[in-house]
Amino acid sequence: MRLFVCALALSALSALSAPSAWGQDAPKGKVVYKYKKYQKFDFEDLVVEGDSGSFGDITSTGRFQRKFKNKLPYRRNFNPEMIRSVERVR
Repeated sequence: MRLFVCALALSALSALSAPSAWGQDAPKGKVVYKYKKYQKFDFEDLVVEGDSGSFGDITSTGRFQRKFKNKLPYRRNFNPEMIRSVERVR
């Protein structure tokens, strides 16, 4: 049964990939693409409507600022450490 399903799927895929299955014939020889060498754009008739704000206005949206907890311990007084460091220099 498994072999039958695999064979059926394989035949269906091969039938879809054939060009005649889509109603098209395979191209014969090389395909040559031709592109436009020049194209003119007419911007004279282009009309832009809308409000123009003054150029001096700078707007920005407020952003959420995350507050992090300080992982260093808070010390009010560092005098003992400063005294020890001065004594080490002597």
